Amino acid sequence: MNTRRQFLITAPMGVLATAIARGAETQAGTPPNPTTPGAPPTFGTGPVSGPAVSASTFAEAEKLAQLTMSAAEREMAAASWRQSMAPFLERRAGPRKVSLDPDVAPATRWNPVLTAGSAGPARDTFVRSASESIPLPASDADIAFSPVTRLSRWIEQKALSSERLTNIYLRRIEQFDPKLRCIITLTKDVALAQARQADAEIAAGKYRGPLHGIPYGVKDLLDTAGIATTYGAEPFRNRVPTVDAAVVQRLKDAGAVLIAKLSLGALALNDIWFGGQTMNPWLLEEGASGSSAGPGAATAAGLVAFSIGSETGGSIVAPAMRCGVTGLRPTFGRVARTGAMTLCWSLDKLGPMTRTVEDAMLVLQAITGPHAGDPSSVSSHMEFDATAAASGLRVGYFPAWMKESPATDVDRAALETVRKVGMVTTEVSLPDWPYGSLMPVLFSEAAASFEELTLSGELRTLKVQVPDAWPNLFREARFLSAVDFVQADRFRRRVALEMARVFSRVDLLLVPSLRDEMLTLSNFTGHPSLTLRAGFVTVSEARSDWAPDPNNPLPKFSTPRRVPHGVTLLGRLFDEGTVARAGLALERAFAVSGERPPGF
Repeated sequence: MNTRRQFLITAPMGVLATAIARGAETQAGTPPNPTTPGAPPTFGTGPVSGPAVSASTFAEAEKLAQLTMSAAEREMAAASWRQSMAPFLERRAGPRKVSLDPDVAPATRWNPVLTAGSAGPARDTFVRSASESIPLPASDADIAFSPVTRLSRWIEQKALSSERLTNIYLRRIEQFDPKLRCIITLTKDVALAQARQADAEIAAGKYRGPLHGIPYGVKDLLDTAGIATTYGAEPFRNRVPTVDAAVVQRLKDAGAVLIAKLSLGALALNDIWFGGQTMNPWLLEEGASGSSAGPGAATAAGLVAFSIGSETGGSIVAPAMRCGVTGLRPTFGRVARTGAMTLCWSLDKLGPMTRTVEDAMLVLQAITGPHAGDPSSVSSHMEFDATAAASGLRVGYFPAWMKESPATDVDRAALETVRKVGMVTTEVSLPDWPYGSLMPVLFSEAAASFEELTLSGELRTLKVQVPDAWPNLFREARFLSAVDFVQADRFRRRVALEMARVFSRVDLLLVPSLRDEMLTLSNFTGHPSLTLRAGFVTVSEARSDWAPDPNNPLPKFSTPRRVPHGVTLLGRLFDEGTVARAGLALERAFAVSGERPPGF
């Protein structure tokens, strides 16, 4: 054998034997050989750690990493791994373990603002639509489905009390939640106490604003003091926080009435939680989509006036689409996530789910702003004028996307409506890149957030144990390459710069809501989105967030079912006001937001 090659293979074994001998000497009371004075520390000279590995270990691991090593390289890696890499896992493997509490964020922070001029408005302006002279309906159902814009005026004018409105929603929850399974915890006593307090304050002339006395629900990943916050997952069913999340506190300060903790797919994935599957009010044979399934279903069915959802990779957009409500995903960093379950530090966003566009902006105004507990939250301004015209706004679209699935005739008609209301359409494009290559960031962050559940085996207690559910994905993510994580992060910057280029030409984008590339890349770049009902389509089969399962086929319908369909507007960073201005114009032109799901 070549002498150099023989040395490369055998030298690490000699180092290993020396290290073991040193360990034995130390245990016997003999100090290890001192280093030469002035010699710096080197890699690969630490203590031996972890289980033994062999060349065949690396041969199999290469299949996961899609890397090929030679036989000699495998031998070197196997001989040196326990000194060169395994010691750096001590934080979790021991002996000096260090626990990381859920509120410890990474040292690095994603900042979506990469270029000059992309930081949003320079001042705050918020103009509501004019008060309408609409009498209070006689029907409780008509009241329940009224938008916050009207409910707030009736409450302000004392035509409707918060206590009456709260009782209307409580009765509807009792009647309809058994069909939907969208409520995890009903906060009846808290709600009635808050409603009576709101009525007393308003009677005394202390009106706090448009959310005062308005009943709402929050996705059950937002902490509520003294009220269970379960994440929809079995290991957390009995978790009761002592402090309200920042968003919950801000809504309390605005005088809103917390009526329910709403369902989410376990640990914010899809629509199945420990109490079952949350169903779509428009089509009870299918799930509401997720993970903001409860906010979508409850808002669509008139069980709350508005709700708070969250999105990491589509969890506001998808249920808003399926349940036919308005979903506003704010710019990353605009709304503080303090007290919210962390799935991904650089991706999670909290936002309103409502029945109209202006409602969403009323809620966003109340919850926006930084908080010391969320290092990614930032100060920002918001300009919104519900009375301003949308004509002249430049709306970008991707021609090929409008011609192929998942785009429908509703999406194509929406593009024509954009032109009819006076906005200007502009063709735009993005590089044909593999945007799915960003996903190692999401999977790595999520697996890190729930590391303890993975290592302890508690993931096995979750209801869903299929290949595309978190238990399997969190375990698999342990084998993602750290190098590939860094490269995905660098790719993220390139994608963000491409989006900045696109938005240098247009004011907003209109896209098919469930176009996978845009759901992925816009969440990673942090751009705001507004999903609103644009029309209706028919389906011959129930839809699902889950991968097809031949053993559990989805229900088929001999007579196609009519369900709502929405489009999504994407805006510049921190420019939700412009997106909402366009959304208001389209909402009026579509004239479909007021239709209710049959039977509710």
